[in-house]
Amino acid sequence: MYLPDENRYNGMVYNRAGKSGLKLPAVSLGLWQNFGYQGCFENMEKMVHTAFDLGITHFDIANNYGHPFNGSAEENFGRILDRGMRAYRDELCISTKAGYDMWPGPYGDRNGSRKYLTASLDQSLRRMKLDYVDIFYHHVFDPNTPLEETALALDNAVKQGKALYVGISNYNAKQTEEISRIFRELHTPFILNQPSYSMLNRWIEDDGLDRWAEENGVGLAVFSPLYQGFLTNRYLNGIPADSRVGKGATWIGNQLDDKMIAKLNKLNGIAAERGQSLSQMALSWVLNNKAVSTVLIGASRPEQIAENAACIDRLDFSGEELSAIESVLSE
Repeated sequence: MYLPDENRYNGMVYNRAGKSGLKLPAVSLGLWQNFGYQGCFENMEKMVHTAFDLGITHFDIANNYGHPFNGSAEENFGRILDRGMRAYRDELCISTKAGYDMWPGPYGDRNGSRKYLTASLDQSLRRMKLDYVDIFYHHVFDPNTPLEETALALDNAVKQGKALYVGISNYNAKQTEEISRIFRELHTPFILNQPSYSMLNRWIEDDGLDRWAEENGVGLAVFSPLYQGFLTNRYLNGIPADSRVGKGATWIGNQLDDKMIAKLNKLNGIAAERGQSLSQMALSWVLNNKAVSTVLIGASRPEQIAENAACIDRLDFSGEELSAIESVLSE
């Protein structure tokens, strides 16, 4: 039987999700990769236990995680809960999402309809054997569904007791502002937007989403903070055959040219001077944005979780360090 580390809350940093009362660990664990049908269950369980032992209380999933079988990541997480973690349900913040293709037909394709979101959440709860999730997100903006309908579906999930809070993902600043007005009218506990953001992907700054979020009390739960693994030590000397780029398992692999590798090595040098690995500095840099409540990391091994969670030991940056990083990123 799993018994968590009794000192698990001593080292983690917890931030408010926007202006809500909910606190999230600065580092959260995303179950997008390596928790699906083809993954090793023993390794999945070790990763979840390692995360919780480090004070990572937030586990982020989606209905379509678990390639090649949608939903298998939620099923595996449910199995992990059954094998000892369910006793700690009140110490966990569990989020799931719906919006991308999930099942055949017009009610399960990529959309934001009330029909799809309601059915999907019910399916997710059954797979994880939960009465409710803490956060339910609409996974991607749908231009073909009225925002009022999507907002009402999320609000209804809260009113039915199936979700405590709601969020959106992959919405830009304009779209976020539009749906937030509806949420305010409904008094829906809308607390998070989940965008991609990293040193190498700064679209939220150009778009103004981070400024809007900070000004309006909505937190950002950032995914891909390591830019599909670029911002780790994996590619400092080229492309390993067993890496995501080497396997062709990422759509940005063609960006990893000699210029990018040189840039990564310069960033790694700055990280070393700070006493951090490249991935740790990349995560600390994302958390340095005041709009960010938490960074969602992925992992293939428990050791990666421990290494990356240690980013919280150096969240401060000097002006000189930030200038040096900006200089490298602008090359």
